[in-house]
Amino acid sequence: MHVDSFLFQAFIYLIAAVASVPVAKRLGLGSVLGYLIAGILIGPYVLGLVGKETPDVMHFAEFGVVLMLFLIGLELEPALLWRLKRSILGLGSLQVFITAMIFLLIGIALGLRWNEGIAVGLILALSSTAIVVQTLSEKGLLGSEGGRSGFSVLLFQDISLIPILALLPLLAITVDNNIPVTNMDHSKNFVESLASWQRGLLILIIVSAIILAGRFLTRPIFRMIAETKLREIFTASSLLLTIGTALAMQFVGLSPALGTFVAGVVLANSEYRHEIETDIEPFKGLLLGLFFISVGASINFDLLIEKLGLIAAIVALLMSIKFFVLYILGRVFKMNKSENFLFAFALSQAGEFGFVLFSFASQNGVLPHSLSSLLIVVVAISMILTPLMFIAYDRLIANRLQISDDMEPDEINETNEVMIAGFGRFGQIVGRLLHGHGIGTTVLDHDASQIEMVRKFGYKVFYGDASRVDLLNSAGADKAKLFIIAVDGKDKVLEIARIVNKHFPNLKILARAYDRRHAYDLMGLGIGIIRRETFSSALELGVDALIELGYPAYQAQRAALTFKHHDNDT
Repeated sequence: MHVDSFLFQAFIYLIAAVASVPVAKRLGLGSVLGYLIAGILIGPYVLGLVGKETPDVMHFAEFGVVLMLFLIGLELEPALLWRLKRSILGLGSLQVFITAMIFLLIGIALGLRWNEGIAVGLILALSSTAIVVQTLSEKGLLGSEGGRSGFSVLLFQDISLIPILALLPLLAITVDNNIPVTNMDHSKNFVESLASWQRGLLILIIVSAIILAGRFLTRPIFRMIAETKLREIFTASSLLLTIGTALAMQFVGLSPALGTFVAGVVLANSEYRHEIETDIEPFKGLLLGLFFISVGASINFDLLIEKLGLIAAIVALLMSIKFFVLYILGRVFKMNKSENFLFAFALSQAGEFGFVLFSFASQNGVLPHSLSSLLIVVVAISMILTPLMFIAYDRLIANRLQISDDMEPDEINETNEVMIAGFGRFGQIVGRLLHGHGIGTTVLDHDASQIEMVRKFGYKVFYGDASRVDLLNSAGADKAKLFIIAVDGKDKVLEIARIVNKHFPNLKILARAYDRRHAYDLMGLGIGIIRRETFSSALELGVDALIELGYPAYQAQRAALTFKHHDNDT
């Protein structure tokens, strides 16, 4: 088999994904960084399994971007946009405008022409939707304030792709390059004869035509296809619409990725959207993984080594400026400090759209090839650094610095026989049961938004970090009988347990364990009463399943009790 064949290249990409991600996850690096490292290893500059002279790397990158944009477009339903309108229109528009203006001024100061500065500023203002959403989802942070704000900004950036692509041809003054940045084979025989303003107008006309046709034609067509009750034909029709729209865009000289994005937006209003998402969902993670691998493999290490100092300086400047702008905007929009840091760390990189937009800008004579090639390496390096930024946030900000969200610990002027650390979903159940029996509790929590929410329901919760000895003293830990640890995070539970054991040895500890291994770690600290957070509920569900299958209730309960004793003994 020829090493440059499509099947061999696909095999290399898949084996890299299968081999790298489990190792990266086990090392705590996350799947995205695993994919990126795998791409570097199989790329032409390390193992050479992906040829330097073949277009396979960028073909995979294009394919990943195309399908990713389709999935993003599907998410842009009007209800979601309206619900997040303040964050999208306010936070998102300010982030793009301010960041682009700063890069424009820096570019002009460094000798770029005004049109080049505008193009570079707008492209670098965008962040990586693929990496940020994937990483936030993995870490369970999409529902946090910082995660929601970041998602809103990314949505605005995705929507802004259309006006940016329409604007770029208008910025062309002279064509001073003949070599395209990527191997995209755009058909330009028709577009080359048009003036710059005509190209911009044509883009708007084509996009409008696709939206109108999709709105009035897709519904009856999909209805007819759905009546066949053949799932594979339905999926094929969705892909046909996507690829057909991409080809229409390519025919007039636009990025096919833009076409798929528009197709996704068109389908977002359709009643068939969820069916399409369900059909494509199994491929989503794999396709994004292949995209990340292609990003790692496409880094031009010859250019990186040749201009290492310049590239490092640009990457540092890029991420510093974006971090600063995001952090300031987060303060203006009144985010608490920890969520604001998450928001700023998450979006401080350049985005995957940079590959497409820098290529498009170069092909339209807006940017010289040498500058586009350099900035594409900058984009790739900043994306590779993003998972490391999340790791830095987890270890340096969230855990070690113990950000106080601009709040001082509450003054605690009461003592109770029971103290509870953490009042989330687990701690609330324990607290409600004790309150119902007239037992007083002193509740500590370090999540300001959670405290604000539960106080609305009449619960008395004090703000403070339960691992601080001075706070435990003021809360009456030396007079309490029981200390219940119900906080999130395995490491945090162990930290609090060690501190309470050391400074309050007479205080009996009851702890929430994440899993069996975590329970063993707590047992090693001498804690005798431990409850795994999902064990009892899972056991109860098993009892319900046995009863539904016809087992007598007493027999099902006895089976569960036997299982519980066996599990405790082992």
